[in-house]
Amino acid sequence: CSFMHIILLQYVFVRHGKDLHLDIKKSVKLDKKTDLFWKCNKTNNVAKYGFNIDPVVFDKYEGRAELFGQNYSLVLKNVQHNDSGDYTAVLAGGQDQKIAEYKVIVQVSPVNLTVDSVSGSSESCVLAVNCSTVDSSIHHSFRCDDKNCSQVKEKTFKPTNYSSSFTVYLQQDFILCNHSNQVSWEYSKIKFDCKATLIQISTSAGLFLLSVFIALCIVTKCKSQCVFKQQQQ
Repeated sequence: CSFMHIILLQYVFVRHGKDLHLDIKKSVKLDKKTDLFWKCNKTNNVAKYGFNIDPVVFDKYEGRAELFGQNYSLVLKNVQHNDSGDYTAVLAGGQDQKIAEYKVIVQVSPVNLTVDSVSGSSESCVLAVNCSTVDSSIHHSFRCDDKNCSQVKEKTFKPTNYSSSFTVYLQQDFILCNHSNQVSWEYSKIKFDCKATLIQISTSAGLFLLSVFIALCIVTKCKSQCVFKQQQQ
Protein backbone atom coordinates (compact mmCIF):
# COMPACT_ATOMS: atom_id res chain seq x y z
CA CYS A 1 0.00 0.00 0.00
CA SER A 2 1.43 3.44 -0.90
CA PHE A 3 0.46 6.98 0.01
CA MET A 4 1.16 10.16 -1.93
CA HIS A 5 2.88 12.85 0.12
CA ILE A 6 2.95 16.28 -1.49
CA ILE A 7 5.96 18.33 -0.39
CA LEU A 8 6.27 21.90 -1.59
CA LEU A 9 9.72 22.93 -2.78
CA GLN A 10 10.90 25.99 -0.86
CA TYR A 11 13.55 28.40 -2.16
CA VAL A 12 16.11 29.65 0.34
CA PHE A 13 18.56 32.44 -0.52
CA VAL A 14 21.55 32.76 1.78
CA ARG A 15 24.58 35.00 1.64
CA HIS A 16 28.03 33.50 1.18
CA GLY A 17 29.67 32.98 4.59
CA LYS A 18 26.41 33.04 6.59
CA ASP A 19 24.60 30.14 8.30
CA LEU A 20 21.84 28.14 6.63
CA HIS A 21 18.79 27.07 8.69
CA LEU A 22 16.49 24.32 7.38
CA ASP A 23 13.44 23.17 9.32
CA ILE A 24 10.86 20.39 9.08
CA LYS A 25 7.36 21.82 9.35
CA LYS A 26 5.44 18.60 9.95
CA SER A 27 5.45 16.41 13.05
CA VAL A 28 7.97 13.54 12.89
CA LYS A 29 8.21 10.42 15.06
CA LEU A 30 11.15 8.03 14.85
CA ASP A 31 11.21 4.40 15.94
CA LYS A 32 13.66 1.50 15.91
CA LYS A 33 13.06 0.87 12.21
CA THR A 34 12.96 4.48 11.01
CA ASP A 35 15.80 7.00 10.68
CA LEU A 36 15.75 10.55 9.38
CA PHE A 37 18.37 11.71 6.87
CA TRP A 38 19.21 15.18 5.65
CA LYS A 39 20.55 14.86 2.10
CA CYS A 40 22.08 17.21 -0.45
CA ASN A 41 21.47 16.63 -4.17
CA LYS A 42 19.87 13.23 -3.45
CA THR A 43 23.10 11.27 -2.93
CA ASN A 44 25.16 13.24 -0.38
CA ASN A 45 24.21 12.44 3.20
CA VAL A 46 24.63 15.47 5.45
CA ALA A 47 23.35 14.15 8.78
CA LYS A 48 21.21 11.42 10.36
CA TYR A 49 18.83 11.14 13.29
CA GLY A 50 18.25 7.71 14.81
CA PHE A 51 15.84 6.46 17.45
CA ASN A 52 17.20 7.14 20.96
CA ILE A 53 20.76 7.74 19.71
CA ASP A 54 22.84 10.87 19.23
CA PRO A 55 22.60 12.59 15.84
CA VAL A 56 25.35 11.79 13.33
CA VAL A 57 27.04 14.31 11.01
CA PHE A 58 28.80 12.73 8.04
CA ASP A 59 32.46 13.38 7.29
CA LYS A 60 32.10 16.00 4.55
CA TYR A 61 29.99 18.23 6.81
CA GLU A 62 31.60 17.46 10.16
CA GLY A 63 32.37 20.65 12.07
CA ARG A 64 29.98 22.67 9.90
CA ALA A 65 26.59 21.00 10.39
CA GLU A 66 24.53 21.02 13.59
CA LEU A 67 21.30 19.16 14.36
CA PHE A 68 18.52 20.05 16.75
CA GLY A 69 16.43 17.17 18.05
CA GLN A 70 13.27 19.05 18.97
CA ASN A 71 12.20 19.65 15.38
CA TYR A 72 14.99 17.75 13.55
CA SER A 73 16.25 20.97 11.96
CA LEU A 74 19.60 21.36 10.23
CA VAL A 75 22.04 24.28 10.51
CA LEU A 76 24.93 24.47 8.05
CA LYS A 77 27.53 27.03 9.08
CA ASN A 78 29.60 29.35 6.91
CA VAL A 79 28.02 28.29 3.62
CA GLN A 80 30.13 28.43 0.48
CA HIS A 81 29.15 28.80 -3.14
CA ASN A 82 29.37 25.03 -3.74
CA ASP A 83 26.85 24.42 -0.92
CA SER A 84 24.08 25.48 -3.30
CA GLY A 85 21.78 22.63 -4.23
CA ASP A 86 18.70 20.59 -3.35
CA TYR A 87 18.37 19.69 0.33
CA THR A 88 15.83 17.10 1.45
CA ALA A 89 14.78 15.53 4.74
CA VAL A 90 13.94 11.85 4.21
CA LEU A 91 12.41 9.29 6.57
CA ALA A 92 14.16 5.99 5.81
CA GLY A 93 12.35 2.86 6.94
CA GLY A 94 10.29 0.24 5.16
CA GLN A 95 9.72 2.90 2.51
CA ASP A 96 11.54 6.22 2.05
CA GLN A 97 9.39 9.29 2.56
CA LYS A 98 10.45 12.84 1.71
CA ILE A 99 9.18 15.25 4.38
CA ALA A 100 10.97 18.51 3.48
CA GLU A 101 12.63 19.88 0.36
CA TYR A 102 14.61 23.07 -0.20
CA LYS A 103 16.34 24.66 -3.16
CA VAL A 104 19.28 26.47 -1.57
CA ILE A 105 20.98 29.27 -3.49
CA VAL A 106 24.17 30.63 -1.94
CA GLN A 107 24.64 34.09 -3.39
CA VAL A 108 28.05 35.72 -3.66
CA SER A 109 27.85 39.49 -3.39
CA PRO A 110 31.32 41.05 -3.90
CA VAL A 111 31.89 42.21 -7.47
CA ASN A 112 35.08 42.44 -9.50
CA LEU A 113 35.23 45.35 -11.94
CA THR A 114 38.06 45.51 -14.47
CA VAL A 115 38.97 47.39 -17.64
CA ASP A 116 40.02 44.55 -19.93
CA SER A 117 41.41 46.64 -22.77
CA VAL A 118 41.79 50.18 -24.09
CA SER A 119 42.11 51.01 -27.76
CA GLY A 120 41.49 53.97 -30.03
CA SER A 121 43.03 56.90 -31.83
CA SER A 122 44.32 60.32 -30.85
CA GLU A 123 40.72 61.61 -30.82
CA SER A 124 38.82 58.88 -28.96
CA CYS A 125 39.37 55.71 -26.95
CA VAL A 126 37.30 52.54 -26.50
CA LEU A 127 37.08 50.85 -23.10
CA ALA A 128 36.19 47.16 -22.74
CA VAL A 129 34.79 46.76 -19.22
CA ASN A 130 33.98 43.53 -17.38
CA CYS A 131 31.98 43.25 -14.15
CA SER A 132 31.65 39.82 -12.58
CA THR A 133 30.95 37.65 -9.55
CA VAL A 134 31.90 34.01 -9.18
CA ASP A 135 29.05 32.81 -11.42
CA SER A 136 27.82 35.83 -13.37
CA SER A 137 29.29 38.55 -15.55
CA ILE A 138 28.44 41.43 -17.83
CA HIS A 139 30.56 43.13 -20.50
CA HIS A 140 30.29 46.71 -21.72
CA SER A 141 32.21 48.83 -24.21
CA PHE A 142 32.36 52.62 -24.07
CA ARG A 143 33.73 55.14 -26.56
CA CYS A 144 35.17 58.29 -24.99
CA ASP A 145 36.72 61.51 -26.22
CA ASP A 146 38.10 64.35 -24.12
CA LYS A 147 34.54 65.54 -23.31
CA ASN A 148 31.98 62.73 -23.45
CA CYS A 149 31.53 58.96 -23.25
CA SER A 150 28.84 56.79 -24.83
CA GLN A 151 28.03 53.10 -24.78
CA VAL A 152 29.18 51.17 -27.85
CA LYS A 153 27.83 47.70 -27.20
CA GLU A 154 26.81 45.33 -24.44
CA LYS A 155 27.25 41.60 -24.16
CA THR A 156 25.67 39.98 -21.12
CA PHE A 157 26.23 36.46 -19.86
CA LYS A 158 23.07 35.31 -18.13
CA PRO A 159 23.60 34.73 -14.40
CA THR A 160 23.45 31.11 -13.30
CA ASN A 161 21.97 31.97 -9.93
CA TYR A 162 18.54 33.43 -9.23
CA SER A 163 17.38 37.05 -9.01
CA SER A 164 20.79 38.54 -9.69
CA SER A 165 21.27 41.71 -11.72
CA PHE A 166 24.12 43.92 -12.96
CA THR A 167 24.26 47.54 -14.07
CA VAL A 168 27.40 49.11 -15.55
CA TYR A 169 27.54 52.85 -16.22
CA LEU A 170 29.79 55.91 -16.30
CA GLN A 171 29.57 58.73 -13.79
CA GLN A 172 31.95 61.65 -14.22
CA ASP A 173 35.45 60.12 -14.13
CA PHE A 174 34.34 56.74 -12.75
CA ILE A 175 33.15 53.45 -14.20
CA LEU A 176 30.66 51.85 -11.80
CA CYS A 177 29.09 48.40 -11.52
CA ASN A 178 26.08 47.70 -9.31
CA HIS A 179 25.28 44.09 -8.41
CA SER A 180 22.18 43.10 -6.47
CA ASN A 181 20.53 39.83 -5.50
CA GLN A 182 18.10 38.49 -2.89
CA VAL A 183 20.50 38.99 0.02
CA SER A 184 22.51 42.14 -0.64
CA TRP A 185 23.49 45.06 -2.86
CA GLU A 186 27.12 45.81 -3.69
CA TYR A 187 29.00 48.08 -6.08
CA SER A 188 32.50 48.59 -7.36
CA LYS A 189 34.07 51.54 -9.18
CA ILE A 190 37.24 52.40 -11.08
CA LYS A 191 38.56 55.89 -11.80
CA PHE A 192 39.42 56.41 -15.46
CA ASP A 193 41.08 59.36 -17.18
CA CYS A 194 40.33 59.19 -20.89
CA LYS A 195 42.24 62.42 -21.59
CA ALA A 196 45.44 60.88 -20.20
CA THR A 197 44.82 57.79 -22.31
CA LEU A 198 44.31 59.93 -25.42
CA ILE A 199 47.58 61.75 -24.70
CA GLN A 200 49.32 58.40 -24.27
CA ILE A 201 47.86 57.08 -27.53
CA SER A 202 48.83 60.31 -29.31
CA THR A 203 52.35 60.19 -27.87
CA SER A 204 52.75 56.55 -28.85
CA ALA A 205 51.59 57.33 -32.37
CA GLY A 206 53.94 60.31 -32.52
CA LEU A 207 56.90 58.24 -31.33
CA PHE A 208 56.10 55.57 -33.89
CA LEU A 209 55.99 58.10 -36.73
CA LEU A 210 59.21 59.69 -35.47
CA SER A 211 60.97 56.32 -35.41
CA VAL A 212 59.75 55.60 -38.95
CA PHE A 213 61.00 59.02 -40.10
CA ILE A 214 64.43 58.48 -38.50
CA ALA A 215 64.70 55.04 -40.08
CA LEU A 216 63.87 56.48 -43.50
CA CYS A 217 66.46 59.22 -43.02
CA ILE A 218 69.12 56.67 -42.12
CA VAL A 219 68.29 54.53 -45.16
CA THR A 220 68.28 57.60 -47.44
CA LYS A 221 71.62 58.79 -46.05
CA CYS A 222 73.19 55.37 -46.54
CA LYS A 223 72.00 55.26 -50.13
CA SER A 224 73.38 58.75 -50.78
CA GLN A 225 76.77 57.79 -49.36
CA CYS A 226 76.89 54.66 -51.52
CA VAL A 227 76.08 56.66 -54.68
CA PHE A 228 78.72 59.27 -53.80
CA LYS A 229 81.40 56.59 -53.32
CA GLN A 230 80.49 54.94 -56.61
CA GLN A 231 80.81 58.28 -58.43
CA GLN A 232 84.27 58.86 -56.91
CA GLN A 233 85.45 55.47 -58.12
